[in-house]
Amino acid sequence: MKIGERVPSFELPDQDGITVRFDDVRGTGPVVLFFYPKDETPVCTAEACSFRDAYADFTTAGATVLGISSDDVASHKRFAEHHKLPYRLLADVGGVVRTKLGVPRGMLGLMDGRVTYILDRDGVVRHAHQAALQAQAHVDQAIAMVKKLAAR
Repeated sequence: MKIGERVPSFELPDQDGITVRFDDVRGTGPVVLFFYPKDETPVCTAEACSFRDAYADFTTAGATVLGISSDDVASHKRFAEHHKLPYRLLADVGGVVRTKLGVPRGMLGLMDGRVTYILDRDGVVRHAHQAALQAQAHVDQAIAMVKKLAAR
């Protein structure tokens, strides 16, 4: 996805097996979609915990945070409970949404990529950040952009 493009509709189950419909979420305010490779891996855990630690900043700005990986519901449930993640993790088993949104493959094409999209309430991409090993940069840039969107 490129800046200015609208994210297409999608539905995925969260860590509790509850279906999340993107169209229901996007109208509530800015949306942070962060795609990450795998639950419980070092950089992914650092990123997920950084989003957790900044969660109050996101919710204060009216944003919804959604983490997405190809792991299944059970893996997401364990990951969310283990690290006390307050936001929903969506199970994109088979990478259908990842492909639909054009999320590139990660390092050497061997793993899923790490990309964070910041969307406005219309589901339009306003910022995108891609960096395989810079977990904190995803959070820092997301907070800055969400605050800009909230100020509009």
